Amino acid sequence: MEITEIRVRKVKDAGKLKAYVTITFDSSFVVHNIKVISGHNGDFIAMPSRQTKTGEYKDVAHPITTELRDALQSSILEAYANAQDEPFEDEDRIDV
Repeated sequence: MEITEIRVRKVKDAGKLKAYVTITFDSSFVVHNIKVISGHNGDFIAMPSRQTKTGEYKDVAHPITTELRDALQSSILEAYANAQDEPFEDEDRIDV
């Protein structure tokens, strides 16, 4: 499985939330609303989630292995860094 596209939509003045990301695998499968978050130890990604009736947030889609999570985070944060000079709220398409 290869990442074939990463789209970054930076968010202005949203606190710790820095961007929403859409990632495409093998030009066949897409995951929307991955978040880039600023944390105490640097930026990290948060997978798309929904709120349950109890108020808890559960991931809708997520990697099973640490290796895939690390690869996704690395690719997404690189695309986010490359989009730093672009205007906010625009979608920056980065083919990989």
